[in-house]
Amino acid sequence: MTLTFDVPDSVLQEIHLPPAAAQAEVTKEVALALYARGLLSLGKASEFSGITRPEFESLLAQRRVERPYEVAELERDLAWAKGAK
Repeated sequence: MTLTFDVPDSVLQEIHLPPAAAQAEVTKEVALALYARGLLSLGKASEFSGITRPEFESLLAQRRVERPYEVAELERDLAWAKGAK
């Protein structure tokens, strides 16, 4: 399935970027918003944004978007860290 939407020229002019760059920025913004709302996983948001996962994680940090981190994940990470010594 493909979802397409129109952005009015007046909005594109306000972005002050060439069309291809504006499209990339809007796509990243949508990916960020969907991830922040819990509608996309980190991997899918990264895929949708068109940037690598580390780049998307960096973008999340720059925008101060909180990442869900549950107790089970912390315990797994601590166990891994103890085993890495």
